[in-house]
Amino acid sequence: MTLTAPSPTTTVRSSRRWLALSFLALAQFLVVLDASIVNIALPVLGEQLAMSTAALAWVITAYVLAFGGLLLLGGRLADRYGRRRIFLIGTAGFVAASALAGFSFSSEMLLAARALQGMSAALLAPSALALLTQLFPAPGDRSKALGVWGGVAGIGSAAGVLLGGVLTGAFGWQSVFFVNVPVGVIVLVAVPLLISRDTASASEKLDVWGAVTITGALVAIVGALSAVEQVGILHPLPLGLLVVAVVLGAAFIAIEQRTASPLVPLGIFRTRTLAIGNLVVLLVGAGMVALFFALSVYMQAVLGYDALTTGLSQLPLAGALVVVAGIVPALVQRLGLTPTLIGSLLVLAAGLVWLSFAPADAGFVAHLLGPTLLIGIGLGGAFVTATQLSVDGVEGGEAGLAGGLVNTSQQIGSALGLAVLGTVASLRTEALTAAGVAVPEAMTEGFSWLFLGAAAVTVAGAVVAGFARRPSAR
Repeated sequence: MTLTAPSPTTTVRSSRRWLALSFLALAQFLVVLDASIVNIALPVLGEQLAMSTAALAWVITAYVLAFGGLLLLGGRLADRYGRRRIFLIGTAGFVAASALAGFSFSSEMLLAARALQGMSAALLAPSALALLTQLFPAPGDRSKALGVWGGVAGIGSAAGVLLGGVLTGAFGWQSVFFVNVPVGVIVLVAVPLLISRDTASASEKLDVWGAVTITGALVAIVGALSAVEQVGILHPLPLGLLVVAVVLGAAFIAIEQRTASPLVPLGIFRTRTLAIGNLVVLLVGAGMVALFFALSVYMQAVLGYDALTTGLSQLPLAGALVVVAGIVPALVQRLGLTPTLIGSLLVLAAGLVWLSFAPADAGFVAHLLGPTLLIGIGLGGAFVTATQLSVDGVEGGEAGLAGGLVNTSQQIGSALGLAVLGTVASLRTEALTAAGVAVPEAMTEGFSWLFLGAAAVTVAGAVVAGFARRPSAR
């Protein structure tokens, strides 16, 4: 049996679509995993490749810049040349880049491999989400599929910390890259067998100048936000990059208004659910990346946990996220999409506020287990429903673009949250240390401010979600 998706150019084998979803989600798992698994390996990696602290930061930044900067282009390429084709190209590139990173014998080789990983992920992620929306056109099934998607993302976030510690300790830093290779190969074999080839719509001319300007603008803004963490917000580098981002962004809008085949039809933002959903994704991303960064540092630098214990301590959060992501579709059917999203965001904010009260000598069961479970519950509901809101009402021919927008919003939010909330925590810690407060207590207070800031951002997301209404007009 063959199912025709909303786009007239794409067909999938519906009899095995849930199995196909599992392999699409597995590929997305690699993208999420790679955002965190490298962190634990950085000290060992830096020692063996003789990399300075500044150079080590580029191991993360090279991936983030390429990924965030090319996501919209990747989504549009999927719409133009076939979602399955672009997905497979992105997955193959990710596997090759991971192997190259594992074999790296110099910092230059490693950074080039990380940039290639980011470029490949920018093809993989939006095309995978576009394929999901076409495999599951019915709202009920799509909600269930996004529940699976959200659960896998939660596992990837927690598994990155856990696997990073285990693999680095047992097999060396190279293993955090090599682990992607067999999983990626499995995806490359399975997906062509389960999802039929879609007809490319390459008859329309690709908007080259639009691609150049928006890619440059996204790279500049993500680079500026990443630079804030290293040199401060008033340094000429982030300020200059922000100016470049604004100029290129303005040029992009002017180009899109004039071209016959725009890379991003600006009218897509008149889809109310898409615009609001992406803003919510940005805000949730801002709070959550800062949270996971601070929680990991707090557990190791203040509470004295080792890398493995830190990873294990985050499993309850990930477990709660996975369970809730699985039951969200039923909640959406009963309560509606927007009420479920708002409720999830408020639960998430409550968990963050609770976590802000954790002391410098916190016990895991007494002070951390409760709030992290609440955070997992809220995050599981928020991630699934915000993603569904972002892709609802989007025409099939723009599914790849919608996937690119969701991932772009998450990446920009992540960079923004880490830059702003991380700076707030750092400034508070430095002020208390200068006043004579002991370092553990000063760091704890700084992280407390970060958690409260993340809660405020999450509440802002709930307010924004309140403006969503269905159906939306285009």
